[in-house]
Parts: sequence; C-alpha cells; structure tokens
Amino acid sequence: MKKIFIIYGHYDDKSFNASIKNTFIETAKENGHTVDCVDLYKEKFDPVFSGGEPDADVLDHRKRISNSDIIVLIAPIWNFRMPAIVEGWIDKVLAPPWAFTFKRLFGNYGYPKGNLGDKKAIIFCTYGSPRLAITTFFLNLPIRRLKRGVFYICGITNILYRRYFAVPFVSDEERKGFLEDVKKTAQNL
Repeated sequence: MKKIFIIYGHYDDKSFNASIKNTFIETAKENGHTVDCVDLYKEKFDPVFSGGEPDADVLDHRKRISNSDIIVLIAPIWNFRMPAIVEGWIDKVLAPPWAFTFKRLFGNYGYPKGNLGDKKAIIFCTYGSPRLAITTFFLNLPIRRLKRGVFYICGITNILYRRYFAVPFVSDEERKGFLEDVKKTAQNL
C-alpha cells in the first residue's frame, strides 16, 4: 500500500478540481492506500517567498513528503500556470537544498541533482481551453514546465500527468468520463 501526499490548490469546494480531489481520495482509500491532503486555500498557506529560512508550514510539508511514496498535485491551469498559491508552494517547499542541489561542472555551469528520486508524482490539471489550443498554439507549456522544470529537477522522473480540457464547456457525461479516469488512476497506483 502506498502513502500519498496531496497538494490541492483550488478555492471552491464545488469546483471540478474538488471533484477530482474527492474522487481520488475516496478511491485511493478504498484500495487501502494512506492519504495525507493539504488544502492550500483552507490552510491559508502563505505563498510569498521572501528569502530566509523555511517556516513551520514548509518544514511540516517537507516532512510529510519525506514520509510519502507519491506526491499528487491537483489544481487548475490559469494563464499557463497553476494558481499563485500552488506556485508559491512549489517555490517554498520544493526548493534547494532540500529538494535538489546543483552539481557544478565548471565555471558557472552545472546541473540539478534531485533529492526526491524515490518518489512518484501524479499531476491532475484542468484547463478552460480545448486540447488543440494547448498542444498546438501553446506547445504544452504547462506540462513541460511542471514535469521538467519542477519534478525532474527534484529527481522525480516517474510522473503521470492527467489533464482535462475545456472543463467549463464539456457535457456532464464528459465530466463523468474525466472522473472515471481519476478513479482508474487511483486504482492503478
């Protein structure tokens, strides 16, 4: 059985993102997994990084990540990125030297060396735009950034990215299909 740490970033308990979170948690627990969920809005997480040492919330989240097997990120994509509260969480929690360090090659050149390589990541994102716009015109920027610019740097290469397009415009049947995909993902951990 897996230990799952969820970061949830949506302000509305009636949102489709909330349905994703609830469906995933329910299905994971039904399958015997342990779930630890941080609701950033409800916990009033301070996303502002002003330098200095990590505060108690950051240290707590890092400890909970250390005790997990899987990190699950659930949030919408707004303006090609996640909500500011999630972005701030990434900046503060998945930061060096805890999540990664840099191996110097020569001069100013080096590469990141991740410290979380024993973890798996699952990312659930919703979009208001259709798939064609994201994949063609915007070159999959959100997925590339999250996979390569966040998780790969932390050493996490086992990443499952589930995305649901045009959520405000699809039928209830299509949304049910999206939630079936969430269930299958939770069943196949």
